[in-house]
Amino acid sequence: MIIFRKPLTDIERPQMEADAVIVGGGPAGLACALRLSQLIDEHNGKHPDQQLSKENIYVLEKAREIGQHCLSGALLDPRSMRELLPGFEKEAPIEAEVTKEAVYFLTRTRKFRFPMTPPALRDHGNYVISLNRFAKWMGEKVEAAGITVFSGFAGSELLIEGERVAGVRTDDKGVDKSNQPKGNFEPGYDLKARVVILAEGTRGSLAKQLVAHFHLDRDRNPMSYGAGVKELWELPPGRLAPGEVIYTMGWPLTTREYGGAWIYGGKDNVVSLGFVTGLDYPDPRLDPQRVLQQFKLHPMVRALLEGGKMIRYGAKSLPYGGWWAVPPVAGDGWMILGDAAGFLNSQRLKGIHLAIKSGMLAAETAFEALSQNDFSAARLAGYQRRVENSWIKQELWKVRNFHQGFEHGLWAGMFHAGLQQLTGGRGLHARYAATAGHRRLKKLAQLPADGGAEAHLINDYKGDGKLTFDKLTDLYHSGTKHEEDQPAHLVIHDTNICNTRCVAEFGNPCQHFCPASVYEMVEAPDVPGGKQIHLNPSNCVHCKTCDIMDPYEIITWVPPEGGGGPNYDGM
Repeated sequence: MIIFRKPLTDIERPQMEADAVIVGGGPAGLACALRLSQLIDEHNGKHPDQQLSKENIYVLEKAREIGQHCLSGALLDPRSMRELLPGFEKEAPIEAEVTKEAVYFLTRTRKFRFPMTPPALRDHGNYVISLNRFAKWMGEKVEAAGITVFSGFAGSELLIEGERVAGVRTDDKGVDKSNQPKGNFEPGYDLKARVVILAEGTRGSLAKQLVAHFHLDRDRNPMSYGAGVKELWELPPGRLAPGEVIYTMGWPLTTREYGGAWIYGGKDNVVSLGFVTGLDYPDPRLDPQRVLQQFKLHPMVRALLEGGKMIRYGAKSLPYGGWWAVPPVAGDGWMILGDAAGFLNSQRLKGIHLAIKSGMLAAETAFEALSQNDFSAARLAGYQRRVENSWIKQELWKVRNFHQGFEHGLWAGMFHAGLQQLTGGRGLHARYAATAGHRRLKKLAQLPADGGAEAHLINDYKGDGKLTFDKLTDLYHSGTKHEEDQPAHLVIHDTNICNTRCVAEFGNPCQHFCPASVYEMVEAPDVPGGKQIHLNPSNCVHCKTCDIMDPYEIITWVPPEGGGGPNYDGM
């Protein structure tokens, strides 16, 4: 029997009062905390008789330490950091400045270099970074500025009073697999906050609650996503210069799928390599982790990696929906930042700079609310106005229809992308229609005669252990660790659907789209189909792909006990 994580009821919970609670210690949340601290310091310096306090401003981070769950390619557009911390380059952990780019279209055995780099992929002046290290550095800045960071505490539930968000409940600790308190049980806190700022990253669990409760997706395009699977490699000297960037499109995907790869040269001969697969592919058997392994078999990539060593692995989802999918970002007692809101430029494959800028704009709004002692919806609506009047909208407006243009395959997408480039982002339509990715999955009986995706993307795969790897080997290199004796944090609302309908209709795609082997179908003679779903929640790398891509929408990702998850050191 599977017991899922549910908040315990009928227990007394400690309460804390807060002016602001920022949920998420990634670049958006940390930029928000740091900018808010700066504004309070400036105010207090000018108004010694009207001091504002930082004492009741808190950052909640579910990882054991800041940065531990942060994963990206990563290239940093420095625009927003230069606004937040002028001269940050002198002390920030930067790997290299980008000095060289190349874009290739791949076939199975050949490569074709673009004669010129598309404007969106010109990265001169951007920085190769480890987002993990960068977030750690930002976290140190936040704590030095006097903001309290609670690491190892997950936000498990929004506290809603009427039409207002009134706070956050943190996770219960010390609950066993049967959902019963253990000897070390500690109930979660009810943090009563005047404003809750959600910076949880893609498909944040609290942001999902908020959107559902207040119907914030009304009149919006459905958010679409990509799954980024990444490995860090240590290479022999001279293979890829620090600051050298390579992008590819084409193989191993077919023209029916959307995606592409990146290769970034860092310092000390360490290379960031990964593949983003759009989570709107039609074949339910396609496996994004397998896509990355196949990519490494291309002659160009094999020649780069041979003799090297894979040292880290990770995966995360990215919001691809664009401007038309961004929900309202402020309301009575709440604001949404960064990837949680969908602030990512899918054409540039960049969102860190947008996350940081959104955090700064939210901080300006929170400061205004704090100084006026007014956290009403009308006051916090200032954040929505700031976003719409900032370069966040200017940048995202130019690519507002970009990803939707690829709904009918690569060649149609290239046509739409070119036309949008000429028309300032419009293309053929003012607003392109969109379909949620999981709704584009075809049932097995509907797949074309050639089987849909290429066979090399869907078969069971073991890897050779040197260049290519199976999921469990990759997973080992993610450093993932959870307390084993706790309820499952992957909530399947009806396992009978998994064991009956999904087996026959889609072939249980959770086995394939999960990059960490959380979901398995195991032999079960007493079940009508002969197999039943089995969970390995301790494998979870918190990418949220299951919550996004399940065709029946019966999987909900909720935070495990705070502190659990991957350890993306250096990623």
